[in-house]
Amino acid sequence: MSDTVAPRSALDGGFWPEFLRGMRTSIPVMIGFIPFGLLLGRQAVQQGVSVFSVPLMTGLNYGGGSEFAAVNLWANPLPVALIIGVTLLINCRHVLMGAALAPWLKEVPRRKALLWLFLMCDETWALSLSDTQKRQKFSAGYYFGLGWCLYATWLLSTFLGAYLGAKIGDLTRYGFDMAFPAVFLVILRGMWKDHRMSIPWIVSLLVGVVVYRLYPGAWCVPAGTVAGALTAACIVRRVG
Repeated sequence: MSDTVAPRSALDGGFWPEFLRGMRTSIPVMIGFIPFGLLLGRQAVQQGVSVFSVPLMTGLNYGGGSEFAAVNLWANPLPVALIIGVTLLINCRHVLMGAALAPWLKEVPRRKALLWLFLMCDETWALSLSDTQKRQKFSAGYYFGLGWCLYATWLLSTFLGAYLGAKIGDLTRYGFDMAFPAVFLVILRGMWKDHRMSIPWIVSLLVGVVVYRLYPGAWCVPAGTVAGALTAACIVRRVG
């Protein structure tokens, strides 16, 4: 990859046409975000989080897995250290995700790149990286079209879930809590390269299940995350 790929590719096709392309791509994921956001907002107020603190949390953190973990750990007195620790462990995957995009952003000023990466969630990262690898160029417009649509949808849906509270009922009865994982599984399927890609997923799943059976609660999420990341690192080292 040449040093000029990232800055040139960021402008290819024009910003706004690419922005609209990103918006169109985000629509199915936005639909999956809405019930999950409503569910998180409702659970948060049930745990004692104030209505307006919910969009503050989801807007500043913007990491669905860590937000659900934080809400499930919410108690009186508040276990601040535990919530911070679990949030950091779950969100540490963003370091690896950002590193995967870094080669395409190396000509972008660091301050601007950090602002861009603020919009990065699992779905924005997966769709942008897949598009970049397919086209062999990074599109800033496409990334922002995806990122802003998903960010706004998540913020609004979590706020509505908190504001409406009990009025929306228990969405898990209708299986809406599976919408978010289903969308992400479809995205991951599009990034599939070979059977080795499944090994970290399987290890992460097994470790998460075992930890949850031994220690019910949110610790299964960081345990599965760390196990999957270590497995992925071993696979990459062996291949290299």
